[in-house]
Amino acid sequence: MFRHTYQTGCLSILYSLRGKNPLQSWKRHGEQHFVHGLTGNEWGCISAYGDVKSVRDEDIESYVVEIMGANVQMTGITCPRDNSDSLAVRLPFFVMIVKNMKRYFMFEVEVIDDKNKHRRFIASNFRTATRVGQSVCLMPVTLDVGWNQVHFDLPGCTRLAYGTNYRETVRVRVFANCRIRSVFFCDRIYAEETLPPEYKLFLPIQVKA
Repeated sequence: MFRHTYQTGCLSILYSLRGKNPLQSWKRHGEQHFVHGLTGNEWGCISAYGDVKSVRDEDIESYVVEIMGANVQMTGITCPRDNSDSLAVRLPFFVMIVKNMKRYFMFEVEVIDDKNKHRRFIASNFRTATRVGQSVCLMPVTLDVGWNQVHFDLPGCTRLAYGTNYRETVRVRVFANCRIRSVFFCDRIYAEETLPPEYKLFLPIQVKA
């Protein structure tokens, strides 16, 4: 998708307020039918396993992407849509602004290293220890209450798990249960105040009487 794109700064692959369908580049798992334009910015994907839809979050007072389902692995989204395509993102940091829904949650980043091997990093809040296989690394992730900014150092994790060098990211998958504001890559970790609006989380200002 981005092989011929000049990659520097931040590169977004999901922003909840981008257009009428922010998941245009994403495939929805287990999709049965998609309903668009429910009311204003709302849309939804209803399946037998769970729902992927737009909801207005009460904490940030903005529309976000919600992924909810009883079976974590059966409800989610994947970018890019086509299994034969690749993101081809070379930026080293993967960042997700995600809300803790106090339920099981999982995400996956697939990369290629300098040995031309595909490596998958699968992070979940129901795992307590890291386990490294030949091509899959299972790892725990801890989310605070409410909204979180998750940073994933791709070169560091690839070196630590496999002793090889990160080359590029092939695919990203996000599974139930969570709410997403944005998903992006960046060349370094930026201070919140230096980020453009698309890459930061705005919390409503509390006005005291």
